[in-house]
Amino acid sequence: MVSPDTARTVVGILGNIIALMLFLSPVPTFVKIYKKGSVEQFSPIPYLATLLNCMLWVVYGLPFVHPHSVLVLTINGTGLFIELTYILLFLIFSDPRKRLLVLGMLVAGIAFVVAVAVLVMTLAHTHDRRSLVVGTLCVFFCMLMYAAPLSVMRLVIRTKSVEYMPLFLSVASFANGVCWTTYALIRFDLYITIPNSIGTLFAVMQLILYAMYYKSTQKQLEARKGKGETALSEVVVVGESMSKISQAPPPPPMNGHHHNQPENGQN
Repeated sequence: MVSPDTARTVVGILGNIIALMLFLSPVPTFVKIYKKGSVEQFSPIPYLATLLNCMLWVVYGLPFVHPHSVLVLTINGTGLFIELTYILLFLIFSDPRKRLLVLGMLVAGIAFVVAVAVLVMTLAHTHDRRSLVVGTLCVFFCMLMYAAPLSVMRLVIRTKSVEYMPLFLSVASFANGVCWTTYALIRFDLYITIPNSIGTLFAVMQLILYAMYYKSTQKQLEARKGKGETALSEVVVVGESMSKISQAPPPPPMNGHHHNQPENGQN
């Protein structure tokens, strides 16, 4: 008979693997940025937001805040490093004005998380209180990041096309959400359960939409090829939240880890 702790560890390791794949999904975008030597119109906001989430979950996973959360710490620590790498590339390949803006937001985010950690350590003197404060902040910021996947689904319904919602990443997001929800339920953790269960629900909705609009997407692609037109995923739609300009990278796995769609329709 497998013990609950062993099952939780196995599920958590699987969740780490899937979440790592999602964290790395924007790599093709940054390869293009590196080759072109410019970030062009890509927005740094999604990566800064994901970095903030990772930093908060790292604080949550620390032994003096929420013990027995090593796997939460490992994946979000890894995600933190990956997002910092993305942001470093933004700093290198941005124009001076955008570079200053990104640097200012990065410093502000780090200062906020450091302030949270210091205040929690000095004012909250039990694991339960520390977990309550940091966990609540984690869930709050995760909820804010759900605007991106909701925008994806709205765009799919409006265009009757799943070009911006690749099947592989929707499936991976569903598997990731199931893993972390299961992980949180084996040794009940409310702050991990809430965002991941909601993330799983969003992933299911995305899969349903994919099934509904797959055929219409193929028809649209064939029609455009016949007319020699450009695919939607190659167009920058100004002001559209899921456009090439503003699409987001995957959010941290403890935030419900379903993903925010990546740039160029690849996330």
